[in-house]
Amino acid sequence: MDKKDHAFLADETVEHVSLIFKALADPTRMKLLYLLSQEECSVNHMAEVLELSQSAVSHQLSLLRNLRLVKYRREGKTLFYSCDDEHVISLLKQAIDHSEHH
Repeated sequence: MDKKDHAFLADETVEHVSLIFKALADPTRMKLLYLLSQEECSVNHMAEVLELSQSAVSHQLSLLRNLRLVKYRREGKTLFYSCDDEHVISLLKQAIDHSEHH
């Protein structure tokens, strides 16, 4: 069989999927995404709930924003973050569900 007879994933697709799984593999980012799947939050609120520094939360949110997994809206001086990719949230929730039932 010739190589062209097989369906291969495009390198770009492999790279993007790999980045998503890397994002989900970090415990802090996992917690942030899960929290944001429940409610829209400010950085202060996330830092308080997850017992992290605001700078640590901001750093992780920047990475998640670059991957287009979260988005924000500005209200005065406060930024409110929310999830921007329901497919990734679904993946995260399936993994959590899988873990809790095994």
